[in-house]
Amino acid sequence: MRGTRRFSQAISEGDGISLLADVDGAPAARTAEAAGAAGVVIRTHVADARAGTDLPVLWACQGSVADAVADGADAYLLAAGGDDEPDIARRYSDAVESGLDCVVEVANEEHLQLVLDGLDPEILLLPGLGRADDARREFILGLLVDVPAGKLAIAELEGLERADVVELERAGVDAVIVPAEDVARLLGGERAEV
Repeated sequence: MRGTRRFSQAISEGDGISLLADVDGAPAARTAEAAGAAGVVIRTHVADARAGTDLPVLWACQGSVADAVADGADAYLLAAGGDDEPDIARRYSDAVESGLDCVVEVANEEHLQLVLDGLDPEILLLPGLGRADDARREFILGLLVDVPAGKLAIAELEGLERADVVELERAGVDAVIVPAEDVARLLGGERAEV
């Protein structure tokens, strides 16, 4: 069943940028799907998130690859540059061997290069969270320049407007993580093509 909801396919298909809804349960997942989200992101173990949607699920929880598979996830988020850096290659391999797409979050240019050299992932998460408002977009666009052609780039920013989404799309970002309640507004009346 997971093969029909592949995360990478959902964010690479279609003409425009995909919106990934950050959800906290089945009701938010259903709302995001109805609004046109291409996928959902869960950050804490939510037993009913999969029950709420047929969209691909990015599992961004603390826990193992086995936990993500058991929860019905389609993709697993792996953060590069943490305390468990020596363990990253094993967890990446575990995710891929388990049939999950592996999204690798990079915190800066150095982490991006290490990840590209060591893992060569298909999907990268470029986080703009925790930065000053005027530096968030510039940080992501700066990292995007170093993302090789053929890789999928996901941005994560707070407080986006439709114009921001359009700018990220023009720059080459494939998807952006947004709050579930913002999906309809950020699509600007256009449903995501999944």
